[in-house]
Amino acid sequence: MTVTDAARQRLRLLAAVVAGASVALAFAPFGLWPFAILGPAALIALWDEATPRRAAVLGFWFNAGTFAAGTYWLYVSIHIFGGAPVWIAFLLMLGLVAIMGLYHAALGYAVACWLPARGAWRWLAGIPAAWLLIEWLRGWFLSGFAWLSLGYSQTDTWLAHLAPVGGVYLLSAVLLVSAGALVMLLRERSLRWRAVALAALAVPWLASLALDREWTQVSGPPVRVAILQGAIPQDMKWLEANRETTLELYAKLTREALGTPLIVMPESALPDLANNLVPYLGRLYSEASARGSALVMGLIRASDDGRDYFNSVAALGEKGVGWYDKHHLVPFAEFFPVPKFVRHWLRLMSLPYSDFTPGPAVQPPLEAAGLSLAAGVCYEDAYGSTLVRALPRADALVNVTNDAWFGHSTARYQHFQIARMRAIEAGRFLVRAANDGVSAVIGPGGEVVARAPEYTATVLRATLTPRTGLPPYARVGNWAIVMLAAAACAAAITRRRSARELRN
Repeated sequence: MTVTDAARQRLRLLAAVVAGASVALAFAPFGLWPFAILGPAALIALWDEATPRRAAVLGFWFNAGTFAAGTYWLYVSIHIFGGAPVWIAFLLMLGLVAIMGLYHAALGYAVACWLPARGAWRWLAGIPAAWLLIEWLRGWFLSGFAWLSLGYSQTDTWLAHLAPVGGVYLLSAVLLVSAGALVMLLRERSLRWRAVALAALAVPWLASLALDREWTQVSGPPVRVAILQGAIPQDMKWLEANRETTLELYAKLTREALGTPLIVMPESALPDLANNLVPYLGRLYSEASARGSALVMGLIRASDDGRDYFNSVAALGEKGVGWYDKHHLVPFAEFFPVPKFVRHWLRLMSLPYSDFTPGPAVQPPLEAAGLSLAAGVCYEDAYGSTLVRALPRADALVNVTNDAWFGHSTARYQHFQIARMRAIEAGRFLVRAANDGVSAVIGPGGEVVARAPEYTATVLRATLTPRTGLPPYARVGNWAIVMLAAAACAAAITRRRSARELRN
């Protein structure tokens, strides 16, 4: 390789990193959504004429750039609030970035080996379909990490109207076809194929406008809701010296909200096991019942034998007490998939090492204030297909979370955007209670009905309406778009093989 060739390859690598990092700007809080098209388009163009090895390297650095820029806040949670040494925080953060990079390394290698070298089958079908399959795979494989899926960037564009039809991955598919169409416009000289590329760019966006409709129906009278945001700093939340102060704060906020039919508190709002708070919870329950209020709150609880711990949501309402136990646990935060000797080392390093026990995959909605609430805890709202199972019986959604782990970083806004997408897909109101923000009530179109000021102890009041009915996505989940992508990918691979046979 000549010096000129080496320099050119370094520039291509730099371009891949920059293009990947630019994708992070498409998401909240920046909202520069066109980068969800331009960034992938740049990588698709860089892949043209690349060898399998070079395509893998470009793919790796593209996705590494995206996740380094988009999930830098892991350092905040692991080191600043988690108390891990700096080197461990960087190691875990870079480990995640590297794993995400490997997904696109595999994608780049496959694109170079199996897809046509150019044309519509490459740019409009093969690459978008293969990319989508990789995005879907990383959303569930080895517990999954669906953060920064391209479709989440579209909560405030009219493309969001497609979410009730095919979920967030349908939006990702449209963005990827749009990216491929841009490359096709640059690469093709034929007016006919340029027209095809323009149609691929325009038709999905126009179709989304035509799908601006309500997929669910009102099923009951409006219900007033109050969200209690305690805004307890994360580094003080579990201090024994601060326990009584926190309990008094939530008792005070509850009394301010009494008379509101539904009162919701954040994830692990109270700084102790629910088992140790029975008298306190009993008093709150009695006061709430006397004023016609139901309580929904995030609590940590232990099994009766003390051997299992659950990150739960409790509903204390007119039908008694109901529980939802978090099913999707966060690796290295809520469970540690490591051997026993590593657990021993973590204990010696004064790092947390106890596991939560996951709840069942399918749990009934929580009953409170006349509502049937499909519940989720924190990061569980990133698993849209899981929520689908509860929708036939649920008329509203509730998510309790604690994004204080990420400080004042972009994580909380990215997470809030994910929650908005879940409301759009389900066609239902979503009540979101966060420790210090973003606490909000989200409408069935993803609109923010009410939002609490961040980092401030407050009671946020709003009104929601129960809704029934199942949008198309709620009936089929992700399988429709995944099967369509698999078929498109297979067709593109077959096209390349057919072209080789004709040449031979």
